[in-house]
Amino acid sequence: MVPLPLALVAAYLLGAIPFSFVVARLWGVRDVREVGSGNVGATNVMRSAGKVPGAIAFVLDAAKGAVAAWLATRLGGPEWLPPACAAAAVAGHMYPVFLGFRGGKGVATGAGAFLPLAPWATLIAFVTFAVVAAATRYVSVGSVVGAVALALGAWATGAPPPTWVAATLVSAVVIWKHRENLARLATGRENKLGAVKS
Repeated sequence: MVPLPLALVAAYLLGAIPFSFVVARLWGVRDVREVGSGNVGATNVMRSAGKVPGAIAFVLDAAKGAVAAWLATRLGGPEWLPPACAAAAVAGHMYPVFLGFRGGKGVATGAGAFLPLAPWATLIAFVTFAVVAAATRYVSVGSVVGAVALALGAWATGAPPPTWVAATLVSAVVIWKHRENLARLATGRENKLGAVKS
């Protein structure tokens, strides 16, 4: 069996692959950290490079989280290992060693990471995100409410304790990463979905 610390490091490194950065560069954005919100995530890629690269970035960021968690389930380790690897992948996305620890907010990677572990909770969170984002036209509001839905959904749908604890911790960090968005919302300066960053 793969040593547990090595599995966690591998999950972190997988999560740290900066797909949003790479996709934006392929579409002509030299450094996505220097445009728009400065965030290395699918929403900023969409705003700075277009809807297609934004969608590609979202899928790839979600996929790396899903792969990290799924591979952990195949290792035959303790029950806490897959959710710990899911959290490590999200941490890698948020604080990637390849970009000087300046990454994204973990929404897509978090959704992907918990899909193999708590599929119903992830579905609930995704639907909640989509409905709230569409209704308010604020991606940040959808992300925050979706994060809450993931944590509550993991508990309500009977996910194992290590999974819903990890989902709760990841959701809390996702919300914390949106603190600047919440501050802008309070002052009416947050960009709505489809708006061009001023």
